[in-house]
Amino acid sequence: QVQLVESGGGLVQAGGSLRLSCAASGSIVRINAMGWYRQAPGKQREFVARISRGGSTNYVDSVKGRFSISRDNAKNTVSLEMNSLKPEDTAVYYCNADDYGIDYWGQGTQVTVSS
Repeated sequence: QVQLVESGGGLVQAGGSLRLSCAASGSIVRINAMGWYRQAPGKQREFVARISRGGSTNYVDSVKGRFSISRDNAKNTVSLEMNSLKPEDTAVYYCNADDYGIDYWGQGTQVTVSS
């Protein structure tokens, strides 16, 4: 089993910044892709950003140019730098990791952007 623990959520005004972090621990075999998803109230969970073990990144169009994902393979951590935040970014953000083909999820961290 792999445990993912997120940190860094909070309340911020529109235009502000937050940095989310996620640390993986437990019986890790080899973590391949890591990423972030989010779920706003009344909506389905959606993909936000993903980074491969080699560092290739993908973003949902709505965050391109504002969010930046990075990782530390040695520490099994992934971070999401969020800038120019908008009220529509308000959601619970979940960390995701693919450990040798098995998906794991964190418990989520709340991000609230006030207008």
